[in-house]
Amino acid sequence: MVFPTEYGLILLGAITGVALSASVGFRIFVPFLVAGVAIKLGALHVAPDFVWLSSWPALAVFVVATVTEVLAYYIPVVDHALDVIGSPAAVVAGTLLTAAMVVGMDEWLRWSLAIIAGGGIAGSLHVGKSLVRGVSTATTAGLGNPIMATGEIVGSLTTSILAMIAPVAMGAVAIVSLVIVLWLLVRRRQRQALA
Repeated sequence: MVFPTEYGLILLGAITGVALSASVGFRIFVPFLVAGVAIKLGALHVAPDFVWLSSWPALAVFVVATVTEVLAYYIPVVDHALDVIGSPAAVVAGTLLTAAMVVGMDEWLRWSLAIIAGGGIAGSLHVGKSLVRGVSTATTAGLGNPIMATGEIVGSLTTSILAMIAPVAMGAVAIVSLVIVLWLLVRRRQRQALA
């Protein structure tokens, strides 16, 4: 079945937003920077109320925030603090990115979709990443965390770019990742209940 153009564009925007939101699970500001640059270059179109993402002041803030966030994850203890405060920030960031990508949908539906899908996937994947970092800290006494930090920045950059090049594939990867994280969280809770 082929969607009419309007609905197809709404669906593509939603998928792109969810895929970008998934990359927020790794790093919060990288997807904003990548999306802002893509919008500035005309490679990505957003809802009219989010054109500010590609303004020069916004891009300058995204560059500074991205560099600060990336470097901070290499500092022991700070990386854990960022994971703790990052979960609510990831939900907000995922919500904003999804809302920005959905064009042509009723406002109430757009924001509902953004909160549930974008915020939900960003927050869940961020929590999953934080749990993996916790295991790394516990098993390597924090020595493995710089390796994880490098993998997370590469993951965020790669998924952000792929979200715009192949949004449907990245949307599917994001949903599969969400299912895996939720399954792991349920198993962890079950093990804690049995202990």
